[in-house]
Amino acid sequence: MKLEYFIAKRLITSKDYKSSISAPIINIAIAAIAIGIIMMMVSVATGIGLQQKIREKIAAFNGHIIIANFDSNQSEATLVPVSVRQSFYPKFKEIPEVNHIQAVAVKAGIIRTETAFEGIMFKGVGKDYDWKYIQEYLVKGRLPIVRSDLNQEVLVSSFIASRLQLKLGDSFHAYFMKSNGYNVRNFKIVGIFNSGFQEFDTSYIIGDLRHVQRLNKWSTDQVGAFEVFVNDFNAIESIGEKVYQETSSTLDSKTIVEKYNYIFDWLKLFDINIIVILIVMILVATINMVVALLVLILERTQMIGILKALGADNWCVRKIFLYNAFYLIMRGLFWGNLIGIAILLLQHYFGIVKLNPENYYVNQAPVYFNLGYILLLNLMTVVVCFLVLLLPSYIITRISPVRAIRYD
Repeated sequence: MKLEYFIAKRLITSKDYKSSISAPIINIAIAAIAIGIIMMMVSVATGIGLQQKIREKIAAFNGHIIIANFDSNQSEATLVPVSVRQSFYPKFKEIPEVNHIQAVAVKAGIIRTETAFEGIMFKGVGKDYDWKYIQEYLVKGRLPIVRSDLNQEVLVSSFIASRLQLKLGDSFHAYFMKSNGYNVRNFKIVGIFNSGFQEFDTSYIIGDLRHVQRLNKWSTDQVGAFEVFVNDFNAIESIGEKVYQETSSTLDSKTIVEKYNYIFDWLKLFDINIIVILIVMILVATINMVVALLVLILERTQMIGILKALGADNWCVRKIFLYNAFYLIMRGLFWGNLIGIAILLLQHYFGIVKLNPENYYVNQAPVYFNLGYILLLNLMTVVVCFLVLLLPSYIITRISPVRAIRYD
């Protein structure tokens, strides 16, 4: 084995090899490996990153599972209240996969200023509301205070603020319909958020739950719905079924996958795109490596004949060229990983590639950076290329030592 490795090393580093006819073809093969690993890393990182980011945004405004009355699940606005006196609230002890549950209520209304008006959904949140899911999207100001006395502080989206020409610290009137007219509430903007998710940014403002309770004439122990957060999103279907079984017959539970099925069906297409890109890139890389190996074998026919005449068996000679091919693959992977990781880091920290939020629900291409999948892509590339190269290396067994030595 040491002998084959030594010969392969001498073959690779020789000046004759570097100036040979096969040199351009070998450089193309190395470039194909590098470009292939770059494309695979970028497609996996952005594909998974986009899926995760959109999931996080939907969960930030809805939780992973929504528990409400059956008729309330048909609309964003809460029509029929739910009592907080439930066995699963405030702790869902029966299901350990649930890490948080919070009570909310939504009321439809209209914001009117001197120059414009806009339809909105006022989302009331209480003391148990976990702001960490929303805080990521806060671009100005601070979060509303809902733990003390009832106040007029609200969080609005940058979209609504821009449309109504409102800014941080401004106050505005909101109108909410009732059976014989409307109720007016005065709110003050203490924070502005931008999730990049148009469906939420165009309508949601967030404030104190007690406003909705008073507008709907509910008691303090009545809310619109419960938002449930789980530890593992990949198991949301099974957890959602458990949650449904643990709630009373008067309540319905629905996962965000069910509620926003059109978005999650669209996200599944990214898995297909990623698989197609991986197959195409590996196919291109292996074809180039096969061509490079065949050229090397044909160019070194005399050397093969001499080695065989000196007693080397077919597998010994094949290993020399396979070692050579492995070296070329590793060179391609080195440059591919170096460039690919640099691209991902630049996108992650500087957001160079922008996206249209109306089409992709995000402002920039998100990146899922994980060394695990990078190592797996490299290993997969090496294994597939090496297995495929075993076939063209078989041509060495068909080379006769006598004819090869006489070959010119």
